[in-house]
Amino acid sequence: MDFFGVMLARGSHQTHDETLKVAGTSSVARAWSGTFDDLVGGVMMEFFGKYTAMDLPGLAPYPDFFAAGLILLLAGLLAFGVKESTTVNKIFTAINIVVLVFVVIAGFIKGDIANWHITLDTLLNNTDAINPNFTSTDKLTSVFGDGGFFPYGFEGTLAGAATCFYAFVGFDCIATTGEEVKNPQKSIPIGIVASLLICFVAYFAVSAALTLMMPYYLLSLQSPLPVAFQYVGWGPAKYVVAVGSLCALSTSLLGSMFPMPRVLFAMARDGLLFKSLSKVSARGSPVVATLSSGLVAAFMALLFDLKALVDMMSIGTLFAYTLVAICILILRYQEGDSDNSEVRMFDTTTKCGCIKASAHANAKTSHRVTSLTVFCIACVIGICVILAQAMDALLEHRAWSLVCVSILAAAVLVAVWVMWIQPQNATKASFMVRLEGTGLHSGRRCIRVSRREENEGRACPPFSTVPCLPVLPVLSVFINVYLMVQLGGDTW
Repeated sequence: MDFFGVMLARGSHQTHDETLKVAGTSSVARAWSGTFDDLVGGVMMEFFGKYTAMDLPGLAPYPDFFAAGLILLLAGLLAFGVKESTTVNKIFTAINIVVLVFVVIAGFIKGDIANWHITLDTLLNNTDAINPNFTSTDKLTSVFGDGGFFPYGFEGTLAGAATCFYAFVGFDCIATTGEEVKNPQKSIPIGIVASLLICFVAYFAVSAALTLMMPYYLLSLQSPLPVAFQYVGWGPAKYVVAVGSLCALSTSLLGSMFPMPRVLFAMARDGLLFKSLSKVSARGSPVVATLSSGLVAAFMALLFDLKALVDMMSIGTLFAYTLVAICILILRYQEGDSDNSEVRMFDTTTKCGCIKASAHANAKTSHRVTSLTVFCIACVIGICVILAQAMDALLEHRAWSLVCVSILAAAVLVAVWVMWIQPQNATKASFMVRLEGTGLHSGRRCIRVSRREENEGRACPPFSTVPCLPVLPVLSVFINVYLMVQLGGDTW
């Protein structure tokens, strides 16, 4: 769905993209610092935790000066025109793949299936190894669950899925390459789906191997993979995995920092931000934008811990995908330009005899769908809040919870049905035009065919649109909002 909404709102998309890149840069720098600190024996954690401890809610236990300094160093290099090396990136990527395969294979070799069936008694018997400060069973289970394959239950699994949604950041990069491919209607969806599958397999395989190698309650929060290899007795492999992790994080850090100033530069050039951010150096690098974004990212890496930064990325991504789904609903039912003879409308007939729908989208149907969309989103938010905060009441079949969910669900179904019978607009935006003479195609279907192509009998390629409207966008909003409410209050 990101493919269909990437061009809907350029300014808001750029702002969101920049926010995610800043948070992503800070989180990667924090992860780099934690991995390196574990590699040198936890010296930085011990020193900073002793002399610069921060006892404030929502902040890290201690300021990570190493992560902040790393970001400032790279920002300074990029500001003076030092660009990422393709050769170094290829080498690091090859190392990442090798280490990833090694971790998965080693995990299944040294893994123990019993680590997926840990009982509550095992947790209680290992209290000293987990945390000797836990003096009650309730306190222990509130942190580490009840054991078993789903120690935190279904709700905990969904909360983890919401936190790990940062893995699906950046697929707009695939969608924005639509002007560079010959058949974007086919290539871009395949590329997005293939990338999703690769990310899923990678995260699933490493997570499975990691939890097989070591009980989940003993995993290191800062550097889990090296510690897991040390736990199974493969001490030398700890350093191999740590170096591979640093290579992966270095590539990710540079890759996230490099486009940050470019986004700020583009927004400043378009008048969306201060003009000073559009200044470039003699080498053509956006100096002010690079240093500004680097300072913000360094400040966040200095104060916030890794989990808070990851949650920021996750909630930002979910919110962006929610906006895309809402924009699709609104734009597909907008009033068309009836004076333009080159634009063809769907000849939508009435789908139900009791409600007369216009044959073409007009101002009345557009306003109706917009109002229904707002109403539907409000009902979906209500359902998600009840499911997240009153799940126990629903499982106990309490009348008030069942009535509330039933009424809201029925309202959503009615609103979706009324939107479904409304006529859709087939107008394609100006960026869907085939760029004649350049060989480039946009990521949408072109709706205007040049006279030369018409004379030669060549037609524009078929376009792709979101199927199952309005059910699919509403379902997407429901899933995204439900995952967002699973995140903690500190994230909001």
